[in-house]
Amino acid sequence: MQQLSIVIIVKNEAHMLPQIIKAVQSVTDDIVICDTGSNDDTIAVAQSMGVKVVEEPWQGFGPTKNKANTYAKYDWILQLDADEIPDEQLKNALLQLPLNNNKEVFNMRFKAFLGDVWVRFGEWGRDEHIRLFNRTTVKWNDAPVHEQLQYDETFTITNLPGFILHKSMQNMQEFEQKMRAYGLQGGEKYFAQGKTGGWYKQYLSPALNFIINYFFKLGFLDGKAGWQVAKMNAWYTYLKYYTLVKLSRRK
Repeated sequence: MQQLSIVIIVKNEAHMLPQIIKAVQSVTDDIVICDTGSNDDTIAVAQSMGVKVVEEPWQGFGPTKNKANTYAKYDWILQLDADEIPDEQLKNALLQLPLNNNKEVFNMRFKAFLGDVWVRFGEWGRDEHIRLFNRTTVKWNDAPVHEQLQYDETFTITNLPGFILHKSMQNMQEFEQKMRAYGLQGGEKYFAQGKTGGWYKQYLSPALNFIINYFFKLGFLDGKAGWQVAKMNAWYTYLKYYTLVKLSRRK
């Protein structure tokens, strides 16, 4: 066991929780499930598997993650989403870390899946994020969406072997629902930051996004899945700027 806490923010994830909890139980004795208003069996499933369950109102991604991390037993936090599962190589690497420098953060590579298809190229290809950090020196910012960890240039960034298997979209209906929510939240975030939008951003940015991801980032090599990911990400971009334009005009 490693002296780190795994903290997972969830809402209506009863179908995914058993898989991820079983996958990480060998890493730590402290798994924190923070529920933000589920109306399915998420809480009951988590409790039945013997992990710590807390409930918090949704405050946006950044603030909610910071609050959830206060329930952790250890200062070292491995922050996962309910659809993210470390593979065996990454788990072995985690177990061997000394975790003796609180000004060190750990970067992890991702394998993204659309259903059962591994998406190797395009927007989802070569994805990586810092997910292991010490909460005494690192916090999430207050962004409601696309939150980021805050640390300075004196920190050491260490890349870990292995992958996090990101099984975010089980089907196209779920994909569409998530992109719609992210698009609206992204536009609201831009508006709150004082940004302005115009027709050129609303229509040209999605087209450019599609061209870059499908052609320049080789999304077409993923076949049908590559087309779907490029199309949905372009739609997300459109919704983001559509929301920003609408809010700007209303103001």
